[in-house]
This record gives sequence, structure tokens and C-alpha cells, in this order.
Amino acid sequence: MSPFIIGTVSLLCTTEYLFMCLILADIRTNNVTQTPTLLLKTGDSAQMYCHHNLHSSYYHMYWFQQLPGESLRLIVHMLPYKAPDFGNISQKKSSANKIVSESGAFTVKHLEPSDSGVYLCAVSSHTDLVHCATYEAYFGAGTKLTVLDRNIEPPKVKVFKPSTKECQNDKHKKNKKTLLCVASDFYPDHVNVSWQIDGVDVKDGVATDHSAHWNGTHYRITSRLRVLFSQWFKPGKNFTCTVNFFDGEQIVPYVGWVTGIRSMFIYNP
Repeated sequence: MSPFIIGTVSLLCTTEYLFMCLILADIRTNNVTQTPTLLLKTGDSAQMYCHHNLHSSYYHMYWFQQLPGESLRLIVHMLPYKAPDFGNISQKKSSANKIVSESGAFTVKHLEPSDSGVYLCAVSSHTDLVHCATYEAYFGAGTKLTVLDRNIEPPKVKVFKPSTKECQNDKHKKNKKTLLCVASDFYPDHVNVSWQIDGVDVKDGVATDHSAHWNGTHYRITSRLRVLFSQWFKPGKNFTCTVNFFDGEQIVPYVGWVTGIRSMFIYNP
């Protein structure tokens, strides 16, 4: 998920009991926080929590499900001290609880691999449920749920040096070199990639795949780092790719690295 929701988009949430247009505002998601990641097995229950630090008038809470390749689906509408409204959705698979305006919990029961997806919490301050009304809603960053159907496998990380054919002349000092990081053979896809130069985090020049790619048996993700010609041709300079992998209990870093080399070119101004 993006760290904030950008733009203003009308979202039509349709169930048998509610037709409501919600407005997604460009609000930073730290206003609405929720359980970030869950790795569970078939048959388990996934309990997710949501909390907001907005005004207490934002006591309407919604949980949405977004399965891979599908649009958002409204699951439940919650109010403090009232029974959750699931509409026509069976409660054999879900339950919800909310006793205060700022917090609530949502549970998916009897998990199956098909339940894997992102579950988003949203809060609103509206007071009336009217057809096709438009309200402002604040969304969390989402809870990523993966129902495991096999053993967890950590990534293998390798960093490839720049091509010798890329930017062969240091005459132009703004020329750059591209390093490639490949993380492969991992399952599931709960990873985050970052780069460091001599131990210091860098963000400029970084381009990472939006999501990990599934090849039928494992996941793979790539990231590129563009550095100045002068940085690469500095012997001993360290370029590290760190892949943080969530194994169900903790985030474990896996790293790969290369070091800069001596330039074979001599530039005389």
C-alpha cells in the first residue's frame, strides 16, 4: 500500500443493506492504523485491529476486502455497542467487535488460501445512511493476510555489478551506473527492499518492482540503484541491498552487496 491515499475518488460500496459513495481523501494513513501483516495457516482465524486518532465523531467503522485482481468489497459496517451489520454476508466466515469510537476488531474465521488478500479499515463521521450519499472516509494502509499452503522459504539475495557497457567514459561527471538487486525463491511475498551505501540508507535513484512476481512456485522481486560514475569507481565503497522478509513472527533482513572498483579511465580536463 501507498503510505497515503492520493486524490479524491468516489467508491460505490454495494451490499444488500447499503449503497454508499465514500470519498477517499488525501489523508496520511497514520491517522488510521491497523494490523499490518498476518501469516496464518488453513483453518486458523485472522483477527485484525483498527484504531484512529481522529475526532471521536468518527465512530462509523468499515472493513473492506480486496482480493488479488479484484475491486474493494465492503464486508461490515460497525458502530460502538451495536451489533455489526454484515448485510447479506454470512457471519460463519466473519465476526466484528467495536465498543469505543476509536477502535474496532474484525476476524476472518476458518481460513482458506482464497481468503488471502488485503483488508482495509475505514472510518467516517456520517450520521445517516441514505442512498447515494457522499461522505468523507479515512482509510488505513491495509492488513495484508496470507493463508499459507506450504512452508515459508526466505529469499536469496544477489546484487549484480553495473554493465561494463553502461557509461564507459567518466568525462561526463553526471553519467551514472546501475546496480541490480534480485531477491528470488521466497514464499510468501511479505518483503520490503532498501539500499544502503556505506551503511547509510539511500532513496534517490532507487526503482523497485511494485510487487513481487509469482513464477508458479516462488516469488521474485528486483530493485535497481543508479549511482554516480564517481561513486561506483571508488574502490572499497560498499553498495548493499537489504530485503526485509516477514517470516510470520519477525522481520528478518537478508542482504547482498558489491563494492566499488578502480576506474580504468583517465580523464584529463
